[in-house]
Amino acid sequence: MPLLMACDTVCRMQKSEKKPGHIPTVSRVLDDGRLVEFVYVPKERRTALAVSTDGVVTYVSSLTLPTGETLIPIRAENNLLRHQAILLPERADDFGTIADLVQDIGAYIDRYVDLSDTFRNIAIAYVLLSHVYDAFNELPYLRFRGDFGSGKTRALQVIGAITYKPFFASGASTVSPIFHTLDLFRGTLLFDETDFRYSDERSEIVKIFNNGNMRGLPVLRTMVTPQNEFDPRAFSVFGPKLVSMRHRFQDDALESRFFTEEMGVRKLRVHIPINLPEIQKEEATALRNQLLMYRFRYFHRVRIDHNLIDRSLSSRTNQILVPLLSLIEDEVLREKIRDAAHALDTRVRAERAENPEALVLDVVQHFAVDAPDAISVQAITRLMIERHGAEFERPITHRYVGSLLRTRLHLPTYKRQGVYVVPLTSAVWEQIAELCKRFGVTGELQTSDIATSKTEA
Repeated sequence: MPLLMACDTVCRMQKSEKKPGHIPTVSRVLDDGRLVEFVYVPKERRTALAVSTDGVVTYVSSLTLPTGETLIPIRAENNLLRHQAILLPERADDFGTIADLVQDIGAYIDRYVDLSDTFRNIAIAYVLLSHVYDAFNELPYLRFRGDFGSGKTRALQVIGAITYKPFFASGASTVSPIFHTLDLFRGTLLFDETDFRYSDERSEIVKIFNNGNMRGLPVLRTMVTPQNEFDPRAFSVFGPKLVSMRHRFQDDALESRFFTEEMGVRKLRVHIPINLPEIQKEEATALRNQLLMYRFRYFHRVRIDHNLIDRSLSSRTNQILVPLLSLIEDEVLREKIRDAAHALDTRVRAERAENPEALVLDVVQHFAVDAPDAISVQAITRLMIERHGAEFERPITHRYVGSLLRTRLHLPTYKRQGVYVVPLTSAVWEQIAELCKRFGVTGELQTSDIATSKTEA
């Protein structure tokens, strides 16, 4: 079914299935700790609710709560289900131990996708994380980046098919049905070809990604009621996300939320099939069934382990790394994921070091010793032109440099004797030291020495 119809389908589904006291339900954590999950058997055109009570799973057509509400499954005739826009488990199957499950997931990925060893381990951990994501407050994203024919869409299809309630979309989709479907199903968004041509489309999908990795940040959109009245509504977009794209996002903050695999940089292994066989769908269904049991068993056990924070990494990298590490008990696998996190941190800092803000900081550091109590913006501009003038397509002016200092780096400036200057107080140097650390800027002095030398002076 074209995704353009998804928004209307979801709205009609909610209206047609909702009876007094009846709530169409996809998943729910009840007050008594029981978990309720929606299951769908395509061959039988049948839906049900799987209820986990103290490790025992039962399947019901409705569940009445002490409040008087009755939870019911979405009907099997729903278009999103029939056209496999959303993939669901059929039941909860036993998987043995977590080590057995990890091995089965890895073998499944290896059959159809060619990944680096490090990212393969990240993908396995991410699949597990997706099935208990709502036990955490922050999440990372996975990205497959490369040109056409590099295998990025294949990776999205294969790995995405075993994540939690995967929902497939593409760059040809409008954004409105994505909001509605994510809000209703609360699953994993799989977005193919995320490189948008028009800025308005790009800004809308960026809202989903910027708000979607942290709990409690819904996206507000205005709906129109049948009476033509405007009705603002909050849409929950929090959840796991896998994307494939050719380039990068312009927003550096958004870039730092992704673990990225560069596709097509290695020779394809000979056993990887060019076309996906039909058995892949059956294997993915079997793994989704086992992963549903994993959710039932471990949802109430998983928690953030703050002892896994790596102080050598940035706060953002730790924010997306620790949820993954908290699920992994194998220390060898943890180290491999940490190595990937260090590579991500290094890449983000290297990209930041090429930004205009980083170049200004590089120049400011030059004045760490010689400047008595202030640096003039004119002096900073002259040295910027001398050091980095060839790296800019636009002229470097006093106004441009002053804007970078004030609005991008938030450094104070004031006018003294007709010239704008940056005051070099100890507090400002401490701020500069932190900015240098954030942007990966190293200069004549260590950033920790800058503030110390000025404080002593």
